[in-house]
Amino acid sequence: MQSLEYYTEKAAALALRNQCWIDGKYVAAASGARFDCINPATGAVLTDVARGGAEDIDRAVRSARAAFGDRRWSGKTPAERKEVLLKLAALLRENLEEFALLDTLDMGKPITETVTGDVPGSAHFFQWHAEAIDKLYDEIAPTGGRDLALIRRVPLGVIGAVVPWNFPLDMATWKLAPALAAGNSVVLKPAEQSPLSALRLGELAAEAGLPDGVLNVVPGFGEDAGQALGRHPDVDCLVFTGSTTVGKLFQRYAGESNMKQVWLETGGKSPNLIFPDADLDAAADMAAFGIFYNQGEVCSANSRMLVHESIAGEMLERMKTRAEAIRVGNPLSPDTTMGAMVDAHHADRVEGFLKAGREIARLVTGGERLTIGSSDAFIAPTIFADVPLDAKVAAEEIFGPVLSVQTFRDEDEALTIANNTIYGLAASVWTKDISRAISMSDRLHAGTVSVNTVDALSAMTPFGGMKQSGFGRDLSLHSFDKYSALKTVWIKY
Repeated sequence: MQSLEYYTEKAAALALRNQCWIDGKYVAAASGARFDCINPATGAVLTDVARGGAEDIDRAVRSARAAFGDRRWSGKTPAERKEVLLKLAALLRENLEEFALLDTLDMGKPITETVTGDVPGSAHFFQWHAEAIDKLYDEIAPTGGRDLALIRRVPLGVIGAVVPWNFPLDMATWKLAPALAAGNSVVLKPAEQSPLSALRLGELAAEAGLPDGVLNVVPGFGEDAGQALGRHPDVDCLVFTGSTTVGKLFQRYAGESNMKQVWLETGGKSPNLIFPDADLDAAADMAAFGIFYNQGEVCSANSRMLVHESIAGEMLERMKTRAEAIRVGNPLSPDTTMGAMVDAHHADRVEGFLKAGREIARLVTGGERLTIGSSDAFIAPTIFADVPLDAKVAAEEIFGPVLSVQTFRDEDEALTIANNTIYGLAASVWTKDISRAISMSDRLHAGTVSVNTVDALSAMTPFGGMKQSGFGRDLSLHSFDKYSALKTVWIKY
């Protein structure tokens, strides 16, 4: 890992792409409008970015439709598509430092995380999906006589993808890798808080050999570009990661337009259940990771810690020690382990939860908004104990480094508390009892249950939720289900 001075110098020398990427080139927004892209850790304007609107979305969709219609990408063999996406993965690795700096500057996360996690992860997911696509086989139905029924998996057409700001490059990759591998064309709308890596990715994909029009990137605001994409009559499928509130809007947009498929990965309020027989040091280490990683700006963050009453005191001490060891600071410094909130507006929102928590629960540590340098977009790692079950901090998604701690007496009470939420994205269980681990994982309403770890995921396993955490799955071979349709071809001979 390099020094603060090194990354500061490299950041200053970056060439920031700030135009829409449509039909293989950078273009201004049709309206000429622009918006400031701000570094939350300093408050400084990084650049001004084209503010795409309905006309730009329409241009991008028409470009994507033309590319799909003439089969310049969908008509390539799986092996040919694989070759291009593997080249893109290699280019991401070659340009690792640039992409790491873009996401660190854009949304305030530590450079140590983007260098070691986000960008290598993105390259890995492109590579994994590229390698998978020529290993998916079609089917032949067991018809009788002189009939041959082929069941083929075919691309849908034009995919609209709207991704969040918390993992700008990674979340774009989770949508793009399977969608492109399957042969679709894509219009990507990155979050307005963090558009820079997605705009650069469009150019890099072209360098890898992706034909013009197959990937278009339109930065802009949700009410303009996002809504236009959700309502566009020539978009076949809309995939979204973000808040539950906005996810419901996309469902409405689809119903009021062309009834396009909508796949949502939305909010979470994940419980972390810790039993007395667990390895408490390991549980504390991972519980701290589960809530404080990425400043707590993770949809599946383990933001509710449910602890057996017999070990509550010692677990709180362990958690307090770990929270107070976190170094909040300049995201470009390798010594920093927690960066800034994505912007001042989000810091305001998280601060509101801190005030609400202090009124009804016991503050163990943190609870403060911090000013570091010229920015007040930092939040201290915070733990609340004795949190009432109906408290705002225990029920609502905070999307910040705020942990609510509650106690339980037995398995049934733990399950009642854990499942008492509108969300169902993830959960964790800590125990050495395998029977309890299996029983609890069966009864927890969550898309992923991690046992003796937190927030476990892999390119090989599906990620997604239940209830108001959405539906559909990212990652694994199951991710291709969202981006393809089954076509039956029946032949009599």
